[in-house]
Order: sequence, then structure tokens, then C-alpha cells
Amino acid sequence: MVRNRGENENHRKFDLKEHIQMDKKIIGIMGAMPEEISGIVHLLSNKDEKEIGGRKYYSGLINNVKTIVVFSRWGKVAAAATVTTLILEFGITELIFTGVAGAVNPNLKIGDIVIGHKLFQHDMDGRPLMKQYEIPLLGVTYFECKETQRLNAEKIIRHLLSNKYLKDVIHPNELQRFGIHEPKLHIGVIASGDKFFANKKDKESLLNILPSVLCVEMEGAAVAQVCYEYQIPYTIIRTISDSADENAKFDFSSFIKSIASVYSTEIMKLYFASI
Repeated sequence: MVRNRGENENHRKFDLKEHIQMDKKIIGIMGAMPEEISGIVHLLSNKDEKEIGGRKYYSGLINNVKTIVVFSRWGKVAAAATVTTLILEFGITELIFTGVAGAVNPNLKIGDIVIGHKLFQHDMDGRPLMKQYEIPLLGVTYFECKETQRLNAEKIIRHLLSNKYLKDVIHPNELQRFGIHEPKLHIGVIASGDKFFANKKDKESLLNILPSVLCVEMEGAAVAQVCYEYQIPYTIIRTISDSADENAKFDFSSFIKSIASVYSTEIMKLYFASI
């Protein structure tokens, strides 16, 4: 990616480092639905709660690491507002976003997990002033997860999806109910935008322009942009809940409760056990 680093950006980076005290780890965890974070909130010890901007931020310790957990709400604006608060009010030094997504690539199945390597805002289009997907003033068309975060997430999720571990935390009958057999980890492109994909035509239109996209959701790339601008490392992790088309009809609430929320909680358990 091309990065424009002017004098103002350098000044901003210096101020931010002073603000968050980079030598102290503070982890921010976001989910776009309450069920995606409820299990993680229960992991907190010495828990405190603070309401800002209509959101409840739960702070405490997980494995002696200061952690802030919050339900961001749906959409790019809501997610961007939430992560900005995590950075400026709580001084997080790293951000993890966990939630569900719709599969665009036909190789993805329900229950698979995607780590976002590159994140595009598929509804950003400033043509003819700039090329499609380019973010104004930043000169980039996507945001890229740092290798350290990506490799750590990959190791954790492969362990989660191992047959023995997964069946210890989710009953085989529940996995069978949603047709989950040997779920896989995918690492690649996630496209974010304020649009719910619910038909094959929309999927095909996106794939014609961005053929490498694995899945679509509504927050990840916005979170990545804010973290990029504030120089905060981040990881975007998505559980595939549906096929993002006319066939995406099933008990979504039940999937969130029985599968996605368990994935999120277990990923965080493994993450904090590794640091």
C-alpha cells in the first residue's frame, strides 16, 4: 500500500504514542452483535462498566491483561465511532473485531472462519476524482492486517477448529444442525459496506470487480481505517454464517448463540492464554 506520511500525520502519531503508553498492553474487543461479545464479557475479572455514546464499554482483566469489550452495533459509522472511543477514551494498544459474515467465495462454508488479510470498503467509490475503493486523502484502496497479528490469529484459530477442541466446546449435535463438518480457516480479502448481501446478483457484481473477496460484512474495513490512521494493530475475524444470497435463510439468532458466540469466546480464551 502507498502511505502518505506528511508532517501532520507524524505529529499525530507522536501524540498518540504519548496518550496510550505503548509499553502497556490494553486490548480492545468489538463485536457487531451483543451475542458476539456476551461470552467474552463473562471472561473479565474486576469488571467495570461505562456508558459512552449509547454503548456500554466493559473493562477488566483477562489473564491479567487489561481488556475493554464493547458491542459496536451494525454498520461502518457505528463501528468507526466505537473503535475511536476505544482508542481515545480507553487507550487501547490493539484491537480485535469478531463477528459473522456472508460468504461470497463459493469455497466457503457455514462455520468456516476468515481472518481479514486485506479489507476493502466495497461501497467507497469516488470516481472520477479517484479510483474505485480509494480512501480520500489516504491514497490507499485497502487496509492490511499486520503479519504479527495475522500469524497469531491463524495459530489460535487452527487450534480452535481442530476436531477434538471444537467438539469439546460445541456439542456435535449443534454442529450437525448447522451442517458444519470440518470447518476451515481462510485468510484473505474481506469487503465491508453498509449493504446487506441477500441475492446472487449482488455477489456476482462484487466478484466481477473484486474476484479475490472471500466474504462480506458491514464493519471490518471501517475499523481497519480508524486503526490505520491511529497506528493501532488490529485483527478482523469473521465466522461464516450464511451464503449471502437467496439461500441464506436459517435460524440466524440460533446460529449466533450456538456457534458464532462460542467461536468468539474460545478464540479470546486461546488468545489471552498465548500472551
